[in-house]
Amino acid sequence: MTAVRLRARSGTALLLVSLAGLAAFCWPLFVTPGARIGQSTFAPWMFVLLLPLLLAVALAEIAEGGIDAKAIALLGVLGAVGAALRPLGTNVAGFEPMFFVLVYGGRVLGRGFGYLLGSVAMFASALITAGVGPWLPYQILGAAWVGFFAGCLPRRPRGRAEIAMLAAYGAAAAFLYGWLQNLGSWPFVGGMSSSISFHPGAPLADNLGRFVAYSFATSLGFDVPRAIFTAILVTVTGRPVLLALRRAARRAAFEAPADGRGD
Repeated sequence: MTAVRLRARSGTALLLVSLAGLAAFCWPLFVTPGARIGQSTFAPWMFVLLLPLLLAVALAEIAEGGIDAKAIALLGVLGAVGAALRPLGTNVAGFEPMFFVLVYGGRVLGRGFGYLLGSVAMFASALITAGVGPWLPYQILGAAWVGFFAGCLPRRPRGRAEIAMLAAYGAAAAFLYGWLQNLGSWPFVGGMSSSISFHPGAPLADNLGRFVAYSFATSLGFDVPRAIFTAILVTVTGRPVLLALRRAARRAAFEAPADGRGD
């Protein structure tokens, strides 16, 4: 069951937003020698440019009729659940329960729904926790990709094999999410003197090595527990959550027009 169908306009919008997001994450690896960067001048522009682009996918879906009232309602419910779960992990290394909601939402309801779910849940959680800032577009993109690629997983496995696949994916996605956030902040942290600091214009292999060392030194204690905790949550909650979401998707009958009867 696909709750949000990616059609021509919305698919193009998602592709453009993702390409812009990759550029926003990866630009430090390709910056020219001698470039002058600063958090005070660069980050606000990224916030201004990326946040409207992130909304473009949802607007394109609504304009094309790819998302109906039932899908919006379910998106609101799951987005609220994800947003409510995220503050539970504040200041606790690795305890971030929101990610398993994105994995199951994308798996059961499709990649388009997963993308929107990640965006909505992360944005709403930022409002709840007063976490709005130049880092927010990076967090929204990372969460949106977690939900999107969950919807791209093979459809065939069922039962224990499916749960094992989702647990492995959840662990990998939660770990890579942390490294993406590192890549967004790394150029502005630690100055230029450290052996793990960003050096504008350095060879790609050199800066990649510095980034890996930086991530191991600064965030491994968060990334590994986050990955493990996500895999455990997916494994423990797998059967009941999958059944509940699939039952809700069948009852919603997203391909059928809503008639207002609620049955």
